[in-house]
Amino acid sequence: MNLTTQNLQLFYSNKESWIYGDERWSQMNIIKDLFFETKISSAEKGIGQVIDSLQTPLGRHYIRAKIGKGYRENSVFVGRRFTGEFFEPSLLSKYPDRDWILTRILWLSGLEVGFNRLGNVDTMKRYIYIHGTPDSVAMGTKGSKGCIRMRNSDIIRLFDLIPEYTTVNISL
Repeated sequence: MNLTTQNLQLFYSNKESWIYGDERWSQMNIIKDLFFETKISSAEKGIGQVIDSLQTPLGRHYIRAKIGKGYRENSVFVGRRFTGEFFEPSLLSKYPDRDWILTRILWLSGLEVGFNRLGNVDTMKRYIYIHGTPDSVAMGTKGSKGCIRMRNSDIIRLFDLIPEYTTVNISL
C-alpha cells in the first residue's frame, strides 16, 4: 500500500497473498500476478506510529481479523460491531462526528516490534483497519483518522480475495 500515491495493490506470490508496498520487501517474494488494485484514503494527519496520533502507520503488518462477512453493503460498524444501521446520507446529519466504518473491516496488526507492534506504537491496539466508507468520501486523498478507507465495493472484493494473516506493507 503506497500512501504517497494513495494506492493499494494486491499480488499473489508462490509464498502467500500480500499487499504491495516496498520494493525492497517485494524482492523476498516471487511475484506471480497483480490481481487487485484500487485507490484508498489514508490519514488526514499523515503518517505516524504513536497511539492517539490519528495517523496511518508505516511498515509490515498482517490482517489480524476479518469482520463483516455476510453483512450487506453499507452496514455500519462501531467498535467492530454491527449497529443494525445501513448507511444513508441522512445519517451524516444525525451523527456528524461519527467516523464511518462500513461494510467490512480488515483489522491490522504490526509485525515490527517497537515500530508498529507493542508499547505505544501498536497498530492493533490503535484499532487501525482497512474498511469501507461512504461514497461521498474522496479516494486518492488523505482524510481518515488513521485507517485506510476504501470504496465499499472494493473492500468487499478485497475481503473475499484474501485470508486472515495476509501480509500488508504500508509505505511511502
